Amino acid sequence: MRIIVASDSHGHNEILDTIYDQHPEASLFLHCGDLCDDPRNYPNWLFVLGNNDFWGEFPNRRILSVGTHRLFMEHSHRCSFFHREDDLVRLAKGHACDIVCYGHTHRSNIEKKAGIFLLNPGSVWMSRDGNPPSYAILDVDTSISAQIVFLDQ
Repeated sequence: MRIIVASDSHGHNEILDTIYDQHPEASLFLHCGDLCDDPRNYPNWLFVLGNNDFWGEFPNRRILSVGTHRLFMEHSHRCSFFHREDDLVRLAKGHACDIVCYGHTHRSNIEKKAGIFLLNPGSVWMSRDGNPPSYAILDVDTSISAQIVFLDQ
């Protein structure tokens, strides 16, 4: 199953339509918070609440069944700055999830920690890691893999 993961568009949401159109093979489109718009304007995407989401209704987190895996999705602004990934691993394990998709930092990250696959797609609007804005492609089958896609500026 192919899943497109984006985050932190901060109102620059025209890119979401472009990303959607570029990936007709994807089964899910996830946005990890800070849409800064009404999520009803983007019916093809599933959202969680970011610290800058004041319009519309967003769940704080989502737990999705993805094949034989469980995916935990949260913006992560409530996690410790210094121990964000540890907090996310603990939350995922508490919900019997083995994949975490998160945002907030505007820094892309793919890592496996304590048996949990962690994915931060970065920001589709303003990166903070020296790379161009980005999103991620997550492939989930018997194994889990992901790649960061950098956008042309």
